[in-house]
Amino acid sequence: MPGSSASLSPALPKADLSHLPHLPVTPFLGHTLDVVRDSYGLHRRSKDAFGPIYRFKLLGLWRVALHGPDALEFILTDRDCLLSSHHGWDALHRLFPRGLMLRDFDDHRRHRRIMQGAFRAGAMAHYHQRIAGEMDALVANRPLGRAFAFYPAIKELTLRIGAAVFMGLPLDDPRTGQLNRAFIAEVMAALSPIRRPVPFTPMARGVAGRLFLTQTFRDLIKERRLREGDDFFSQMCRATDEDGTHWTDEEIADHFNFLLMAAHDTTASALAALVWALGAHSEWQDRLVAEVDALPDGQPDQAALDTMVMTDRAFRKVLRLVPPVPFIPRRAVRDFIWAGVDFPKGSFVTVMAGATMLSSELYTDPHRFDPDRFSPNRAEDRRHRFAWTPFGGGAHKCIGLHFSTMQVKLFTASLLRRARIGLPEGPQVEWQRMPIPRPKGGLPVVLSPRM
Repeated sequence: MPGSSASLSPALPKADLSHLPHLPVTPFLGHTLDVVRDSYGLHRRSKDAFGPIYRFKLLGLWRVALHGPDALEFILTDRDCLLSSHHGWDALHRLFPRGLMLRDFDDHRRHRRIMQGAFRAGAMAHYHQRIAGEMDALVANRPLGRAFAFYPAIKELTLRIGAAVFMGLPLDDPRTGQLNRAFIAEVMAALSPIRRPVPFTPMARGVAGRLFLTQTFRDLIKERRLREGDDFFSQMCRATDEDGTHWTDEEIADHFNFLLMAAHDTTASALAALVWALGAHSEWQDRLVAEVDALPDGQPDQAALDTMVMTDRAFRKVLRLVPPVPFIPRRAVRDFIWAGVDFPKGSFVTVMAGATMLSSELYTDPHRFDPDRFSPNRAEDRRHRFAWTPFGGGAHKCIGLHFSTMQVKLFTASLLRRARIGLPEGPQVEWQRMPIPRPKGGLPVVLSPRM
């Protein structure tokens, strides 16, 4: 079975990036607090001052920022294997080691090929049936007629669905609450300025969350290897490579620690953004309600979901405005030159996917909520192969993108059949962009029953 990326990737030297400009830094912290408080603002100011290539200091390390679709294409396709994802995601090594995203080159391809089985047509049809059968019940539990915090509620819902689909846990399993708290602790620790698990710090809570999660997965492995099951966890516990070798318990635990986080945290972020947008733009909510009302009675099958064109446009729009992964890091494993700039071996390189998708060079009035820009007659997202990249690109493109889209459409159909979305009066919703976008204040919404 393939080894970990860490074992295949030797330590890289510290790169001298002094030839690149940067904004003033805070002693010891660099730009870390600026990234946490307003990452888009920091990079907008830097780009205005220095152009599309500059450096910034995050978590004690200098990193190169690259803007534009050409940069995204070069970095994410990485045809010459110049860049390591494992070494790029250095902030995740303690919390999500050896997850699929933190593997490189041949090692990544071998692990992704096995994991791809969870997203083939037959498996997706099973997930669709299970999610559609449970989504109505979960959505029906949302309160009507009074404000509630949507974001924590949708995080719980997506985790329950993820645990049911990927791990075969009952939707009412009490462990899902513990799983959710542990995932939150891991994600919040990812950008903590304190990188060691000092007691009472976010990193200490994140490490404790990881220990709980991986132990939970290990407890299930022996049982799942002895019985047939159609959930992904059971399949992976029995999976073998070409030589008939199982994944080790540690590899299974590492993969699922990352997979469940990615499957529920990023989808929760995207659904929160969609609900926020529909609450703020009633004319588009009207169009989606009409589309949902035109669906056949009963649970929508895949053919019905394929007709939800307006929902797809609105979803694509909010992913452009609030992408779950707005910044994609890599690290150079060899010296290279791009756009006339030297990138020494060991350089941390971050491509600005979120900022690029807000570029006026690609999109008309880019901050306006205008899902019709994705219509066939406008197709602004096709002005460049990498103009729209909320799921990344290249070999590391999100493996669960079709699963996420299916889940969003099923949720939208279930919710809008029952209720209309309203936002209480008050200040506009603000978004914390890092480490995974989330609405500040939990996104209060009011669901009004449809007459």
